[in-house]
Amino acid sequence: MFASIRKSYNHTIFASYGGYITQAIVNNFAPLLFLTFMADFDLTIDKITLITTVNFAVQLAVDAVAVKVVDRIGYRPCIVAAHVFAVLGLAGLALFPMVMPPFAGIMTAVVMYAIGGGIIEVLISPIVEACPTDAKTAAMSLLHSFYCWGHVFLVVVSTAFFAVFGMENWRIMACIRALVPLMNTFYFLLVPIYPIVAEGTKQMSLRELLCQRVFWLLLVMMVCAGASEQAMSQWSSAFAEKALGVSKTIGDLAGPCAFAIFMGTARALYGKFAEKIPLKAFMIGSTLLCVGCYLLAALSGNALLGLIGCAACGFSVGIFWPGTFSIAPGVLPGGGTAMYALMALAGDLGCSGGPTLVGFAADAAGGELRTGLLLAIIFPVLMLILVSALRDRKGEA
Repeated sequence: MFASIRKSYNHTIFASYGGYITQAIVNNFAPLLFLTFMADFDLTIDKITLITTVNFAVQLAVDAVAVKVVDRIGYRPCIVAAHVFAVLGLAGLALFPMVMPPFAGIMTAVVMYAIGGGIIEVLISPIVEACPTDAKTAAMSLLHSFYCWGHVFLVVVSTAFFAVFGMENWRIMACIRALVPLMNTFYFLLVPIYPIVAEGTKQMSLRELLCQRVFWLLLVMMVCAGASEQAMSQWSSAFAEKALGVSKTIGDLAGPCAFAIFMGTARALYGKFAEKIPLKAFMIGSTLLCVGCYLLAALSGNALLGLIGCAACGFSVGIFWPGTFSIAPGVLPGGGTAMYALMALAGDLGCSGGPTLVGFAADAAGGELRTGLLLAIIFPVLMLILVSALRDRKGEA
């Protein structure tokens, strides 16, 4: 059995699916507990906002370090270490607030699992891209769909657990969540990992990469992709409960859970029909839908329409991140680890900036989340402009 795992790239892809499920848990478990943290630990909305901000800021810092470090250490030791950090952080979320000041304990755990999340974000996509598969774009889109299925699994199981055992037992759920990266740690010790830059292709230096104008365009697209996705995803549960007046259970299921289902559906569908649908055309249509979803959620004033806007937004942003990653190796085939690391850095900058903008704008408006979501429309609008610009650059895309 172990011999077959070591030889088959399918196991590499399966382990990578587990990596993105871990990433989904890292990014989306704490937001389910925002209101619980506010009640149990007497935290204000600006401190709650910092949980998301620090998570993605640490991932951003890890992305920057990875540019120089990963190729020296090796992909396997780095991806294994990433899962170990995720285990410690998720378990620490339950344990640290009991042995130190609660907010400090939460932030310590966030930093730990964010280190793991940052490494995973940098390495998983190039690991799959390097596998000897023919349909690279479809494989990338399907890979990223597992982030969404991990998110759905997280929300459904957590909601059921909280409904049966009560929110006061959230620490037990945090420890259960830590089992996912723990098991995947051992999986990644066994699977084959292939060279990231194909044989016969010259790897660009960091300086050469930074001199490519199309690379900077891709970086800004990644910022918009992360911000468009997480601005809605991170606040959808709290928005559904506070602004739309629904229960915690309905808020989680109709907010982040529905968002993730629709996002995963978009990625899985494109993975299936990638050869028939032009990627950039699909991305442009998605940006227009995303703008409409933000407007519907922020301005409808109706709980049902607002929830529809939150959920459909997941479908609209589904292709942004994997689509940009799929474009990159085609226009910059020698980009290597530095390209993926800097793109992940830009995406994490958007993941941090989008929810932070929503949170601080809402705080300035007296806690009105509609105001924050309305302001976040700037991200899909900019994404539309950038994808259109990339479409016109015939020599580069």
